[in-house]
Amino acid sequence: MGSNLGEPVAQISLALRRLGESAITVERVSSLYRTEPVEAPPQPWFTNAVARVKSPFEPPVLLSICQDIERRQGRDRKGCHAPRPIDLDLLMAGDTPVEGSHLILPHPRLHQRRFVLVPLMEIAPHWIHPRLGLSVEELLERCLDESVVMRLSASPHPQ
Repeated sequence: MGSNLGEPVAQISLALRRLGESAITVERVSSLYRTEPVEAPPQPWFTNAVARVKSPFEPPVLLSICQDIERRQGRDRKGCHAPRPIDLDLLMAGDTPVEGSHLILPHPRLHQRRFVLVPLMEIAPHWIHPRLGLSVEELLERCLDESVVMRLSASPHPQ
């Protein structure tokens, strides 16, 4: 999850609360990180975190819930790399790959993004990418992305 408009920490906290209101259990949340925008036009830096959730929903339904939360928090999907008040991405669904027309899991660029791998390392360092056969630690060691990822603070969610 990430935000670079308004008050990013408040946006992330609100999104976590709204996930909980949607019958999704937020089990663990990484620290917050200040991250440099990647593959984007000049814009404010992001605040990012990664959450592990338990959901009664199949991944496409969970994605729909996340997109609804984004809309409720003012996300406008005009422009792929535009600044946004909140961005909720599904990174994985357990150990089973998902291949659909609107959803591919694990996220196809997960292993290429330090802003994902650094917080993911905090909460799931030993998770093995089912397509690449590498742990998060190994993915981070091999990641070519050199963008800045700085820890800001502890998790915004009570663990």
